[in-house]
Amino acid sequence: MKIAMLAPIAWRTPPRHYGPWELVTSLLTEALVARGIDVTLFATQDSETAGTLAGVVPHGYEEDPAIDAKVWEYAHQSHLFARAGEFDLIHNQADFPAHAYAPLIDTPMVTTIHGFSSDRILPMYKPFEDRVHFVAISEADRHPSLKYAATIHHGIRLDEFPFDAQGSDDLLFFGRMHPDKGAAEAIHVALATGRRLDLYGIVQDQGYFDREVMPHVDGERIRYLGPVGGEARLRALGKAKALLHLINFDEPFGLSVIEAMACGTPVIAINRGSMPELITPETGILVKSAGEAIPALGEIASIDRAACRARIEAHFSVEAMADKYIALYERILA
Repeated sequence: MKIAMLAPIAWRTPPRHYGPWELVTSLLTEALVARGIDVTLFATQDSETAGTLAGVVPHGYEEDPAIDAKVWEYAHQSHLFARAGEFDLIHNQADFPAHAYAPLIDTPMVTTIHGFSSDRILPMYKPFEDRVHFVAISEADRHPSLKYAATIHHGIRLDEFPFDAQGSDDLLFFGRMHPDKGAAEAIHVALATGRRLDLYGIVQDQGYFDREVMPHVDGERIRYLGPVGGEARLRALGKAKALLHLINFDEPFGLSVIEAMACGTPVIAINRGSMPELITPETGILVKSAGEAIPALGEIASIDRAACRARIEAHFSVEAMADKYIALYERILA
């Protein structure tokens, strides 16, 4: 089986710190290669893979201001689809623009939909549903009018996430600085409960960050530590009493949620989107509002951190994700 894996080009694959789509693309690519599958990863030229790397874009457009996103997206896609006949299957991880090429090729195509943002994108999905095999990343993110080939949850490499049986008394926010992700709500809970809060993530909405986050950052009780990768990221995910995921949108998946649980950190999350698919009463608490998260903190101590780890081992490993994608590929090619 020869697979062409089309990565996004916002960031390097795998990303250095932030880049969830690129991260999932890398995790799946490496898992497939480890199974002996011939994978060519179409990604930025500075990407890394045990498979075959094919790239025309020097760097991610979020990392290099000289890279024009629209210009290089077209170059990136054209590079793959000009070679479509070399592959048994194309796996598109880079959103709907790739669908424009689908009627022009014979190679079967899978698209993982990394979050269905709104009905406005339907015109680049609905007409292609009989040509492209769509994968949802959660049951909650399925659009009711769209045909899907499968729902496949993301998986992570468990051996990369050290289990922390103790944690600490501090709270954790891990995500984009954007109203959707709920940094302001996390700050509200921390201030109301007298706990320290560490905030990690890129600034995606500067106005929101300046208005809602920075006025509370004092370097002691409320700390903003920016995007983080490597060992520092793993320590942050494990050294917390709880991850606060007080979202203001229907979260399509939530990688930070399963990463924190893999390290033993339970989660308090707003009950929206995929959260009930990830979090059970043994691993966290689902609430209706940030206000409900305040008393919920008192219940966190009763959650066994080992149960959080066990939940991820049982349901969200990269091996489980790869198994499901391979089964899908084989079904399509049969």
